[in-house]
Amino acid sequence: MAETVSKRAMLILEDGSIYTGYGFGSLGKVVGEVVFSTSMVGYTEALTDPSYVGQILLFTYPLIGNYGVPSLGLVDEFNIPLHFESFGIKVSGVVISDLCTMPSHWSSSKSFNEWLLENGVPGIFGVDTRSITKKLRSKGVMMGLLYVFDEHVSINPEKLFEELKCSTNPIEINLVEKVSIKEPIPYYIGSDKNVVVIDCGVKLSIIRNLLRRGVNVIRVPYNFSFEDILSYRPHGVLISNGPGDPALLTETITTVREIVDSGIPTFGICLGNQILALALGGSTYKLKYGHRSQNQPVLNVENNTCFITSQNHGFAVDASSLKDTKLKVWYVNANDGTVEGLKHVEKDAFSVQWHPEGSPGPLDTCFLFDVFIGMLR
Repeated sequence: MAETVSKRAMLILEDGSIYTGYGFGSLGKVVGEVVFSTSMVGYTEALTDPSYVGQILLFTYPLIGNYGVPSLGLVDEFNIPLHFESFGIKVSGVVISDLCTMPSHWSSSKSFNEWLLENGVPGIFGVDTRSITKKLRSKGVMMGLLYVFDEHVSINPEKLFEELKCSTNPIEINLVEKVSIKEPIPYYIGSDKNVVVIDCGVKLSIIRNLLRRGVNVIRVPYNFSFEDILSYRPHGVLISNGPGDPALLTETITTVREIVDSGIPTFGICLGNQILALALGGSTYKLKYGHRSQNQPVLNVENNTCFITSQNHGFAVDASSLKDTKLKVWYVNANDGTVEGLKHVEKDAFSVQWHPEGSPGPLDTCFLFDVFIGMLR
């Protein structure tokens, strides 16, 4: 039997736009940066991706929830959940065109609506997501207020807009601190090789890809010192994905600089790409509306090969800032020419702006994990 959804909802953008629709998930009010993703599948992975902390995520795909939400009990050989990138939803709110209330899939354990309700996350549907997306593409991402309320509640849009104008933009604070672990977590599989993962909001599928390649993984907080990392005798270090402005992570930047200078093989993913650039003298900037999808084409500038990749980021490396560094551009985005990958000209250090682990998305570039593991040996 289909669920009955009787809540109302309103989305207000910082330019004064107001969208009214139906509410689902949790009652409540949230403020965040409104961003859009063109992904057609993988909503459970997307909503649990720590890189989305502080953001209200809009899906351009018209129907969300059609295959339900799987159980956390579906795990891999390392007891890591197969369909979630962290434990719990990380987005502040969700915007969709239509909500499927009768999911159909053998692995489904609950509906999309039930999942958001359990996690205390509000959502809105029945709005023109195409119109909102076109606005974000032309004006850039903007702050928004999402309010889900009971039908009998009286709403004052002007008062909500004033509340939005007085709110703090999440990118002004250290969002990584909210998602990084507080104490190290070891994943030992009896290997003679250790990889330390600097957790800036790491996706679980990144850890899975390392473990499946036969190395022990030690996951450490984002602000771990170089000396603390050395205590694990790492054969390599991976800098993970994560949310927010990379320039705020001064401790991580300093540590990564010391790691690279020491000669320890280093691999950066997404936010890790930006941190590597900052650590070695480059700079970063905020993109107009970011890259969030599973179909972003990247070009290897050395051999002109192209790969389709899964991406989720709002900042990019400034190519012109790398002139006097030891880094060179390795990959660029085929759509807009932005930097998508870096390589050190002397050390075993490289990084990519996309997610080679996919999850969801193409697995064209999983070989980069093999490249990294090859450096360890």
